[in-house]
Amino acid sequence: MSNLDRQATLSVCGGRGFVVAEPVRELLTPRNVRLGESTEVRRLLPNLGRRMVGAWAFVDHYGPDDIAGEPGMQVPPHPHMGLQTVSWLHDGEVLHRDSVGSLRTIRPRELGLMTSGRAISHSEESPKSHARFLHGAQLWVALPDAHRYVEPHFQHHTELPAITAPGLAATLILGELDGATSPGTAYTPIVGADLALSGGAEVRLPLEPDFEYAVLSMSGQAEVDGVPVLPGSMLYLGCGRTELPLRANTDAGLMLLGGEPFEEEIVMWWNFIGRSSEEIVQARRDWMEGRRFGEVQGYDGAPLPAPELPKVPLKPRGNRR
Repeated sequence: MSNLDRQATLSVCGGRGFVVAEPVRELLTPRNVRLGESTEVRRLLPNLGRRMVGAWAFVDHYGPDDIAGEPGMQVPPHPHMGLQTVSWLHDGEVLHRDSVGSLRTIRPRELGLMTSGRAISHSEESPKSHARFLHGAQLWVALPDAHRYVEPHFQHHTELPAITAPGLAATLILGELDGATSPGTAYTPIVGADLALSGGAEVRLPLEPDFEYAVLSMSGQAEVDGVPVLPGSMLYLGCGRTELPLRANTDAGLMLLGGEPFEEEIVMWWNFIGRSSEEIVQARRDWMEGRRFGEVQGYDGAPLPAPELPKVPLKPRGNRR
């Protein structure tokens, strides 16, 4: 999914200086952003004061939207570099096309995982004949320096590991959790899991103390470590936990996001992740001049133009002079 913000700003993310090394309960308020003609998303990351959770660098929650008689999601071809996109649905379908020739329809609780590596472009749209409701999350994972030039590719996994406990049905999206491993390719120690809780359930989820975590609420009423988390909001939890208490007041859907703190400082702008503003400038130029990112075949519409860059260059602190 694209960041369609026409006033996109350069952000410095990552680095140990941004990590909270102890358990905390930091509730993040979303920012509403228009995505296409009929979809509005709630952006949780990057957030004022909280840029990343492990390698998770971007989190949008959308829906549930009634798109009967509407076009639904319509995101024209746009570029990515230096990251992975994770598409996750609770309702509806999204048709994915990309410049390496992938054409897949992603359905609820199937993993659509696109690794941009050095450069890729893709489009996302609701099929012409689509379900009434659209509800899901779109997330980005920053690629570490050793893997950020990997060849671009797309993975679609329809069967994912399940983790169950009384009142809990969890699906492992990415990484590892409670001895299970996702088939999706991960380049850093990470976890992403979908948690379906039955009303009245109380569970304790095992965690890695070296990871930092956050929980995104998708639906229902639930408490995370005693904090009510409403749909469309996210609770940042810091590091140092070995388990996480969850309580559902109604049937509820949550997403657990975590991972080893991302040590490298990165520069993120629009749909690019790099290590300096010079890289970002070059990527924008390449996209606008039709180089490097390839072409998405079969989409009925023009590619998305890049917004204007800010005037002041920005580099990670370790690169500043």
